Amino acid sequence: MTKRLPPRGDHQPDLFAANFADIPIRDQRDTMERPFFSLAKKPRYKPIEYHVGDVWVEVSGNSKFGMATIWDADILIWASTQVTEALDRGRTPSRTIHFHPHNLLKSIRRPTGGDHYRRLRAALERLTHTAVRTNIRAEGKKKAASFHWLESWTEVVDEDSGETTGMTMTLPDWLFDGIVMKGGVLTIHEDYFLLTGGIERWLYRVARKHAGQQEHGWLFTMRQLYEKSGSASRFSDFAIDVRKVGAADSLPEYAMTLHKNDEGEEVVHFMRRELLAMDDPRFESARHPRRRIARGIGSKGLKFLEAEG
Repeated sequence: MTKRLPPRGDHQPDLFAANFADIPIRDQRDTMERPFFSLAKKPRYKPIEYHVGDVWVEVSGNSKFGMATIWDADILIWASTQVTEALDRGRTPSRTIHFHPHNLLKSIRRPTGGDHYRRLRAALERLTHTAVRTNIRAEGKKKAASFHWLESWTEVVDEDSGETTGMTMTLPDWLFDGIVMKGGVLTIHEDYFLLTGGIERWLYRVARKHAGQQEHGWLFTMRQLYEKSGSASRFSDFAIDVRKVGAADSLPEYAMTLHKNDEGEEVVHFMRRELLAMDDPRFESARHPRRRIARGIGSKGLKFLEAEG
């Protein structure tokens, strides 16, 4: 488990205006710690059923397309970033976003080209056909929200060249409302997109959600992490994978330490690297908040359709 190398020509493109610097990447916080996505690259058809305390999540994949994966969720992170960036610029975003696939793939640090366009279409299909039910933000224990990760997506193809000229995606109300609400998103490290393992990616999102500003980090038992993950693996195999992530020390921003507590349970401790002792080899100094330089590709890269209602 490690990071893949950035694709050739990798950079953070500006989807709004040329030469705009530092576009923070945002993730919708309700989706970061609970089991909303498959963590395996192999198609998953077994539903996720998570019930802990008063909170529950149920996710069902489509028999043809399978369940949306944590790699597919990169598209939703991209969409969250575009919505919040529009808000930051005083614009009125819509649930429907018009974009070019080249720009999206570059933003989530994927290679571009025919095969990667095909993979993007497959991801959009899984997102559109994965059904989610949850009582998170449903305003009452007996209430629930039911939706798909995307309500729809479209593609426009030039009849003469056969090339894609544009695409749209429409976010569900539950996700869109969670993005625009106060405190609804968290910034994440751009190297998240380079993580290759599903559990590795999920652990980073858990760490970012819980240990983000905590002076002493955050602790979970291995069993707690397993229950939160929705992993289809056996607990013992899940624990092995988590230990591998800790040994590889591959998570951006966060270090992982594993130990046993007084009850003999295995515990995973997440800590921001900048809070470690300076002589710790895992230490990294805090990054300047204006750390990304976007090489502008013009405002034609993305637009929102007219806001609804």
